Amino acid sequence: MIASNIKHLRTLKKYSQEALANDLGITRSRIGSYEEGRSEPAIAMLIKFSDYFKLPIDILVRTDLSKTKDNSFLNIGQNRILFPMIVDLEDDDLIEVVPVKASAGYLNGYDDPEYIDQLQNIKLPFLPTGKHRAFPIKGDSMLPLKDGSFVVGKFIEDLQDLQDGRTYVLLTASQGMVYKRVYNQIKENNSILLVSDNKKYAPYLVHAEDILELWEFTCCINTQEYDAHELQISSIISMFNELGVELKALEKMIQ
Repeated sequence: MIASNIKHLRTLKKYSQEALANDLGITRSRIGSYEEGRSEPAIAMLIKFSDYFKLPIDILVRTDLSKTKDNSFLNIGQNRILFPMIVDLEDDDLIEVVPVKASAGYLNGYDDPEYIDQLQNIKLPFLPTGKHRAFPIKGDSMLPLKDGSFVVGKFIEDLQDLQDGRTYVLLTASQGMVYKRVYNQIKENNSILLVSDNKKYAPYLVHAEDILELWEFTCCINTQEYDAHELQISSIISMFNELGVELKALEKMIQ
C-alpha cells in the first residue's frame, strides 16, 4: 500500500510532490517514482516517511489509508494511531460497531488495525464532528440502559477535556471496557472517579495511567424493547441506520 498511501497522505496535506520532496531532502522525481510504484522506498526512507507523517511503518506499508479523509491522525501511546474518520463511496462518515461477542476482545484488539478493520461500519449523518465508535453495554449499572444496549461515543484525546457529570465509555488496562459517569480528579490524585447511575453500585477511582481510551456519550439504542433473537449484529446495524434516517428526515422537516 506504500505507493497509494504516500500519494494520499501528501494530498491530505495539500502538498505538491516538490514540496514534500523538499521537506524530506530528496528529489521530486523520487517522490513520483514512489507514488507511481516504479520503485519502493528503502528502510531508511520508510523511517523518514514514518517520522514525517507520524505514522508507524507497518501502517504505511500494510494499511489502506485512502479510507480516511482527515490528515490529523491521532497519536495514542507508542506507535499507535486512531483514524479520525472513515468514509464510504459517497464521502459520508462511517463509525465502527463493536459487537457484543467481540467486546471481550476489544482490550486486546483496540490497537490492532486488523481487528478494527474487521468491525462492521454504520452511517449516522446526525453525529457531530469527530471520531465515533459504538460499544455494547453490559450489566445494569447505568439504568435505564440495560445489558446489550449500544452507546455511540466520540473519541476524547486528552483526559483533561472530560467534563464532570457526563457519561463516557472508558477502556482501562485493568477492567477492560466500562460505561460510567465520570468526575475529573486528576489534579487531586491523578485519578478519574467513576459513578454508576444505579445507586446499588459504589463509585470507584481509576488511575489516569490505567485509562487507554475515552469516548464521550453521543447517542444510544436501549435494547430493552427487543428480544434476544433481534439483537444480532445485523439487526443492531439496521437499528442505527434507521435511527440516522429518521433523524435526518426530522432535521429536513425542521429546516
